[in-house]
Amino acid sequence: MHAAPLPDGSSTRTREFAFGEEDFQALRTLVKSLTGIHLTEQKRELVYGRLTRRLRALRLHTFAEYRELLTRDGHEVTELCNAITTNLTSFFREPHHFQYLREKWLGPLIADPRAARRLRIWSAACSSGEEPYSIAMTLLETLSHPERWDVRVLATDLDSEVLERARRGIYPVERLNGVCAERQARFFREPHDGRSGTRQIAPEPAAMITFKQLNLMQSLPMKGPLDVVFCRNVVIYFDKETQRDLFARISRLQRPGDLLFLGHSESLFKVCESYALIGKSIYRRI
Repeated sequence: MHAAPLPDGSSTRTREFAFGEEDFQALRTLVKSLTGIHLTEQKRELVYGRLTRRLRALRLHTFAEYRELLTRDGHEVTELCNAITTNLTSFFREPHHFQYLREKWLGPLIADPRAARRLRIWSAACSSGEEPYSIAMTLLETLSHPERWDVRVLATDLDSEVLERARRGIYPVERLNGVCAERQARFFREPHDGRSGTRQIAPEPAAMITFKQLNLMQSLPMKGPLDVVFCRNVVIYFDKETQRDLFARISRLQRPGDLLFLGHSESLFKVCESYALIGKSIYRRI
């Protein structure tokens, strides 16, 4: 998902470009300031591997030239962020979150005639769109009359390339392997371009979602309140100080009782005291 660094690895090949300590330290500092990602020593070789593609594309000869370009070319800064992150996601990933959303949150709201019919949900690291589309499908399955509700899902990511794929909402059929046949029939269509082997998100779930590019290290532009925030598989790559700052800002957008979902290996322990753990990687604003 958003801003996930490269997997560990190493290379024994002779390097095409010299990549010294100064290069790595300068780039890891820049990446940390831009994305919050803390690149460890174990990422050195794969950082080199990803960025050499940019040097070749730009016909540069050294990393020093590339670093100088980054100081004056905003587009290349975006390319750097796209290159240094990877985006792993799937429909209904960590399904217990969507079960909780349906049964423990939406169910009581529907049953309470006094509850507000305004719902605002943020997918803070939407990657190629599977997470926000899964949220929209859950809402449509659970709300018997969705037209009577004021529902918006905001989906953001740092990577501009995956955001464009998310907006298109076209996926290879194998990406739907974890989606039941009933959902496939209701929420997916043959793509307009007739491309074989793909399916496109149907208009109803697509209409619920607004996609925006957003760097979580910068000020958050939304005013809130946000009923639910999905911030999954992001902060595992941040150091504790960066995590504390991010969740302090997120908490100000939520009211007591609002929900926060984290990834399975993430926790707010010693990070933020504004939430109480109420389930497996499920938190409630206190």
